[in-house]
Amino acid sequence: MARLQAQAGTAAPMEAVRQLLDQGWCVVADVLTPAESAEALARLWTAAERWRARGNDTHMPVLDPNAANVRVFDLIDLDPLFRDLIRRPVAMALVRALLGPDAMISNFTANIARPGSRSMSLHSDQALVVPEPWLEPWSINIIWCLTDVTPANGATLFIPGSHRVTRRADLGADPGARLVPFEAKAGSIIAMDGRVWHTSGANVTTDQDRALLFGYYSRGFLRPQVNWNAVLSEATQGALDRELRWLLGLDGAANLSLAGELLAADLAGSRRGG
Repeated sequence: MARLQAQAGTAAPMEAVRQLLDQGWCVVADVLTPAESAEALARLWTAAERWRARGNDTHMPVLDPNAANVRVFDLIDLDPLFRDLIRRPVAMALVRALLGPDAMISNFTANIARPGSRSMSLHSDQALVVPEPWLEPWSINIIWCLTDVTPANGATLFIPGSHRVTRRADLGADPGARLVPFEAKAGSIIAMDGRVWHTSGANVTTDQDRALLFGYYSRGFLRPQVNWNAVLSEATQGALDRELRWLLGLDGAANLSLAGELLAADLAGSRRGG
């Protein structure tokens, strides 16, 4: 599996962009230093406690077969660290390379696979929000690896080439037989086209957690998975800068990205003296 290096943590290597566009995924190493990864992991566990303190459960039976998966939602509201990660330049470069400049933040969650956790159902993230056929990439996941990710500790499993599947029936009779794991070191990010079919891996270790953050982005014309106006506190919204407010769709205007193309086309001939 290709291991591409971030350049000073600010830009996506061109090899990574090419691989993402061609193969539907890429891994970029060393986006976070070991110290940054450790701090993010510690603050994730604190965020999990805050999530529970708000009356929420970190086990979702609809997603996971047992409580060994720890899921945390509303990361952007729980800790400002996650507001920084969700728009790191290297991540945004990959997002915009696939989706274009109008990409917005649809969700930001975490899944800590503890020893004994098992796999969830096979799915693609774009299929969850857009009906088939899936002809273009309209969403992407940026996965932050806060621990080493291995096949044994629950690495995400994916079907290579499945970003070209346009209908669920085209997956074939036994798609699970073609699953392979993503492997990455702590501090890496994994970019995954939203059309890639995947599932969480089972953690068969006895003493290793596998902690991942999932930044989910989509084209601006898609409704986000999260209503940020509803889930973000007044204090959080008041602390956001203009760029992050736009990425979260919090301001009054949105979904205008195609206007320039249509106006430039002048299909009605309105500029011909009519």
